[in-house]
Amino acid sequence: MSTPSDPRFGGDSPVGSAPIEPAPERRGIFDPQLLSACISCGFCLPACPTYAQTKAEADSPRGRITLMRALEEGRLDLDDETLQAQAGRCLGCRRCETVCPAGVKYGELLEQWRDHQWRGRHTPAVAAALRAGVRVTPALTAGGRVRGAARPIGAADPTRPHLMLGCLERSLFPKVSTVVRKLVPDADVPAGQGCCGALHAHNGGSVEAAAMARRLGETMPGTILSTSGGCAAYLAHQLGHERVKEITQFLLARWEADPGSMPALRRLIVDGRPARVGLKDSCQLRNGLGVFQPPRALTAAIADYVELPSAGVCCGGAGTYSMLQPQLSAAILDPTLAQAREAELDYLVTLNVVCTRQLKAGVKRARLQVKVVHLVELLELALDG
Repeated sequence: MSTPSDPRFGGDSPVGSAPIEPAPERRGIFDPQLLSACISCGFCLPACPTYAQTKAEADSPRGRITLMRALEEGRLDLDDETLQAQAGRCLGCRRCETVCPAGVKYGELLEQWRDHQWRGRHTPAVAAALRAGVRVTPALTAGGRVRGAARPIGAADPTRPHLMLGCLERSLFPKVSTVVRKLVPDADVPAGQGCCGALHAHNGGSVEAAAMARRLGETMPGTILSTSGGCAAYLAHQLGHERVKEITQFLLARWEADPGSMPALRRLIVDGRPARVGLKDSCQLRNGLGVFQPPRALTAAIADYVELPSAGVCCGGAGTYSMLQPQLSAAILDPTLAQAREAELDYLVTLNVVCTRQLKAGVKRARLQVKVVHLVELLELALDG
């Protein structure tokens, strides 16, 4: 499979036809080991949602890594328009990582790229506004109280699980945290919770993001429960997988270890038949944390689970993506909406706050009858009594 031949990117010359030049002086933007891992095989292209839409090499992981190398080696100006544009066209879903034979850590490369690219006046306004908005813990706490998220209760007991409220979820979909309190009544909800840092990490602020994750870890010294796949994946990377559990991981493990520890659940019935339920994976949860089976097992326990062909493909929400790239974002979601219609779903389940927002907007746009709910909200509907 061919690689990009744009001369700006060091386009190919026939072997032996050009003099050997000294290695370029690197700018130090990227980790050299991460950047050199890509072998340009092209296995990532079919897995990439943006490449699937445009068929443009620049919209693929391989094309973007070519840009990164050109930037690192000084073959592109620091303010090159292509760099700025492509830094914002990637979803950051990391689906490419799951098919890469060389084990390229593309998500880390993307963070390093945006750390450099999205600075000062070059930071997209939406990304800058959201980063600023979730930086202030008192504002997050007040927003959660106004919207009715789970109230802080109990001290930070390291022997008990701690529910992380989530900076966006407590304002946009506060019911999710209140349902978790029903499903995990022994969970503490420590006060003074800030943002986990994932939003910053994906939007050009990885240094600040890591500090936010550490502070949250100090606030919650025990097991941290997250209802957001993106938050869970980022925190697990920063604090360790043994300390952070996405809510479906935790619920299934507890249920399998001691069925009596979970509230009784019944089968969901719609119009006299078992409810038909599809699932949309959280990209960071599936591709970054490797969580695939728990949400499916929990769904199948209470309904007829329908695996959509695009269940593992990004919904197009991707943090700030739907605001930065609205047309491409909608096009990426469209196959899922068509599949939900064809499958005659009653519910479409999500595992991440941005996915919930994106799917609700898409269902409304497509005029579908399917209800979009977080998986814990589906479980609440199945609570016996």
